[in-house]
Amino acid sequence: MNNPFLGTGIAIVTPFKADLSVDFQALENIVEYNINNGIDYIVISGTTGESVTVTKQEKKEIIQVISQVNKGRLPLVLGIGGNNTSAVIEEIKATDLSKFAGILSVSPYYSKPTQEGLYQHFKAIAEVCPVPIILYNVPGRTSKNMLPETTLRLARDFENIVAVKEAGNNVAQYLELLRDKPEDFSVISGDDDLALGVVLAGGAGVISVIGQGLPKAFSTMINLGLEGKAKEAYALHFKMMDIINLIFEENNPAGIKAVLSNLNLCDKIVRLPLVPVTDQLQTKIDNFMAHFSKS
Repeated sequence: MNNPFLGTGIAIVTPFKADLSVDFQALENIVEYNINNGIDYIVISGTTGESVTVTKQEKKEIIQVISQVNKGRLPLVLGIGGNNTSAVIEEIKATDLSKFAGILSVSPYYSKPTQEGLYQHFKAIAEVCPVPIILYNVPGRTSKNMLPETTLRLARDFENIVAVKEAGNNVAQYLELLRDKPEDFSVISGDDDLALGVVLAGGAGVISVIGQGLPKAFSTMINLGLEGKAKEAYALHFKMMDIINLIFEENNPAGIKAVLSNLNLCDKIVRLPLVPVTDQLQTKIDNFMAHFSKS
């Protein structure tokens, strides 16, 4: 069976107009740009999509627009997660997931549950979810690290928990997951800076932020990594290192929106409490993009 979560997925942004409404034309353009430049799948309504400030109605419309543009060409993944387990279950039950290859469900934030609490949260989700589940561990945002033993316990206990997007920026934790995981369970990098190393160590790929701004170069790098061509892959990685750091210098997704603005794909507007990148950072990003396009 083919793994729909192999290669480069992108955590797609939600573009906004000056009046802060969703810019659906820009969204269409970003989807088309990424499909045409080698991205393997699209993740909707993650942190990078500003999911916490997008309304339920807007989320439905975003799904509809991306689905219409995609026309079944790439697998789609939907972010459904939170720190209220019953509300997450309710949303899963109320959402038509037939067009999705799976959901991405973030580890509960703010509440700081124990490892057993994390296990029981995802157990409850797994028991009702009709599509595959990618766990999402991002302790920098949730304030709680889901330990490898908890992730792997879930992987072994539930057939529909098929992968983890690991974003702890912790090489040792990645390696423990890769060493001990069941054969059919995927470890996906959620850290753009570590993605290539994870792939070369046996990871399935990445759910990337910068990937949507440099889709051809980034997906080529990941594919080379999957083929074990480390030298060629790292040559691309080294070219992109600076921009990966720059887009996270202030906040995400303001940084990647500055890249997409440089490409004339969308405006750099974000919703409060986020603010757009400073002029200084925009200049650094513009300078990088100018040199990158010539290299």
